[in-house]
Amino acid sequence: MSSKDWIEKDFYAVLGVDKAATADDVKKAYRKLARNSHPDHNPGDPKAEERFKAASEAYAVLGDDAKRREYDELRSLFGSGAFRRGARGAGQPGGAPFDVSDLFGGAAGGGGDRRFGGAGFQDLFSSIFSGGAGGPAGGAAARGPARGRDVEAEVALDFDDAVRGVTLPLTLRAPGVCDTCHGNGAKPGTQPRTCPVCHGAGVTNRNQGSFSFSEPCRNCQGVGTVVDEKCPECQGTGGVTKTRTLNVRFPAGVADGQKIRLAGRGEPGARGGPAGDLFVHVKVRPDELFGRTGDDLTLTVPVTFAEAVLGTDLRVPTLDGTVTLRVPPGTPSGRILRARGKGVVRRDGQAGDLLVTLDVVVPAKVSDEARAALEDFAAQTPPAAREHLEARVRRFS
Repeated sequence: MSSKDWIEKDFYAVLGVDKAATADDVKKAYRKLARNSHPDHNPGDPKAEERFKAASEAYAVLGDDAKRREYDELRSLFGSGAFRRGARGAGQPGGAPFDVSDLFGGAAGGGGDRRFGGAGFQDLFSSIFSGGAGGPAGGAAARGPARGRDVEAEVALDFDDAVRGVTLPLTLRAPGVCDTCHGNGAKPGTQPRTCPVCHGAGVTNRNQGSFSFSEPCRNCQGVGTVVDEKCPECQGTGGVTKTRTLNVRFPAGVADGQKIRLAGRGEPGARGGPAGDLFVHVKVRPDELFGRTGDDLTLTVPVTFAEAVLGTDLRVPTLDGTVTLRVPPGTPSGRILRARGKGVVRRDGQAGDLLVTLDVVVPAKVSDEARAALEDFAAQTPPAAREHLEARVRRFS
């Protein structure tokens, strides 16, 4: 993506967020757009595919803190139109007086402000557009190998698979290198030629009044090469949307909301650069019995009033079998029993625990015999200690 794209494209508008949006707001907006406009959900809809590409392009900049700062600075610099085509410089008809020394604290032809290392105005703009210290060398560096963009995907796992670990095929539909032209955009049998305007630099110098600066070459769009006969497969872009399937290993104990990084499995790099990374966001479906807190599994087991008072042995399920837990006499509702080593296996080979919460069930209806037995039990049982409440009750009597 050239600096010209950064100047002309409003990535905030593409994602539908404000310039002051947080990183989370930007991510949520991108995910919503990507989900609604994904080609898999809109087969045969070229407009949806264009919206998907535009959203991915915008998120590649706004989703990266460093790129977002550079983008904001560049847009702010050119937002006033002071340096756009047609702007007037000092001494030009219809233009307000303008002195480059107002920007750099020195004469236009002098050494410039020391804060800029003595660089001139042209050097500053060359650095902005070419990513280097101005001139063709900087442009050539910008056209060197470029790392591919990162790709994000989301996978829903069953609770048991997340705890034990599983390998699943993941189908992705994302931009990739064109197999016909191998990424150079030229028709097979032909090659891109060096741009005759910028001579391969990707930038051109333009005089504007009393100063000059560099801008992306309009003939080659800042690439440095020109394709005369475009590849029939990718129409000269060098990339096509591909569907590929990867086998992704989810380690045992992966948690809901966790992100798995697969290095080098993202979009291919440009001009021989390394591929980006694939980030897989994990969503774990809830289990009908077990919950999870860190490496511990949780389970709620109902017990009767008699079992809580007299004590009992409980046989409860685990992920790989059953375990028997002793409920001591006089156990209150809400007490947690621990089955050690029956939770999630950690990376070091150790396992969490199974935490069993006892829930004393009070029946809504009882038989006459049961009621008589309970009344006899109540007559022989001292009342619960509530002395600490009596003083407050008397206050409101």
